[in-house]
Amino acid sequence: MTKDTKINLLNIVLMLLSCVAAFIMPFEVFLFAYAVLGPLHYLTEISWLHDRQYFAKGKYDFLILLVIGIVLSLWDFSIYYHWWPYDTAENREMASSWNIYEKLLFIAFFSGIIVAFVKNYLLKIVGIALVFFLALRIYGQLYNAQLDEGGKEGILTMLLTSFVPTLIHVYVFTGFFMLFGALKSRSVAGIWSVVVLVICPLLLFFLFTDKSFIPVTAYGKEAYGDALSGNGFFGLNKEILSGFLNKQIGEVPASIISNEQYRNFYNAEWSQLVFHSQAGVIVTRFIAFAYTYHYLNWFSKTEVIRWHKVPKMRFVAVIIIWLISLGLYAYNYKVGLQWLFFLSFTHVLLEFPLNFISIVGIGKELTTIAKKGFKPTTLAQP
Repeated sequence: MTKDTKINLLNIVLMLLSCVAAFIMPFEVFLFAYAVLGPLHYLTEISWLHDRQYFAKGKYDFLILLVIGIVLSLWDFSIYYHWWPYDTAENREMASSWNIYEKLLFIAFFSGIIVAFVKNYLLKIVGIALVFFLALRIYGQLYNAQLDEGGKEGILTMLLTSFVPTLIHVYVFTGFFMLFGALKSRSVAGIWSVVVLVICPLLLFFLFTDKSFIPVTAYGKEAYGDALSGNGFFGLNKEILSGFLNKQIGEVPASIISNEQYRNFYNAEWSQLVFHSQAGVIVTRFIAFAYTYHYLNWFSKTEVIRWHKVPKMRFVAVIIIWLISLGLYAYNYKVGLQWLFFLSFTHVLLEFPLNFISIVGIGKELTTIAKKGFKPTTLAQP
């Protein structure tokens, strides 16, 4: 059995274990994976990307993605801690009309494509400038007019703001990375691992749909957040349930007249839908599986990716920061989320060039295979 086959068989086992864990206790499995495995993954991957120039054409191209990560983190802090421009009601209304989150994610996503494939500095600057002005245009008057008229965000906005930094990153891009490696090395075992990655969500969606093995705990609910606070992961489930599964809360009772009463009703109804409905539990199963396996996939391929081959002092720093992050999560899960927002979000942005290179690489390998055949090798390595 080759090293490639052993690694891919290990990954199939890890997928199945992640799937079983997601069936049994989805909310807590996700929260555990995110708090314990997540920070170590972010730190080691950023270190690995740094040694490879973030897969960008220019040495300092990554700075645009890093700066956007810093700005978005400060913006998130300003909302959470009521810093300027979220210090007064008047400023909050003004700041919400700027659509900073949407604009910067649009710029980061499409700038990631440019820095991954464009080497000429002049073309790179022109391309990023064009992306910048498109962001201003799309998320300026056009975007606000769309919201005023239809009350719904466009599909591009929903994907960029809600799903690219979360499920697309941990599931779709992980699948692309695995498929690219399998095709490049002509690994049959690698192809089978991608097939299992596709099958697992189907199992989660269609098996035991009426069975909740271990209901969400009180701690799980508190850490997961709610419909009003904006903290935690509640908003991701809510976005999937409403945007893709068309699940909505019931009609507002006529007896509810005050804002406070309505807010309590709104929160209670959405909490019931997310934590206790069949659809809510199934959605969280997929989220738990996608995140847990995303982290395990990274650590299972240590000898292939060799992310641990770094200077000793950097490795020590990674371990220290990871232990501090564990302490923050243990102290208060929401505090851990808030203070590690920069680390988790920035690693998503810095990975954009690699994601796009993997997608293009899949196309190239499929073209070669179509012309010359698959021709698997016995010494294939991802």
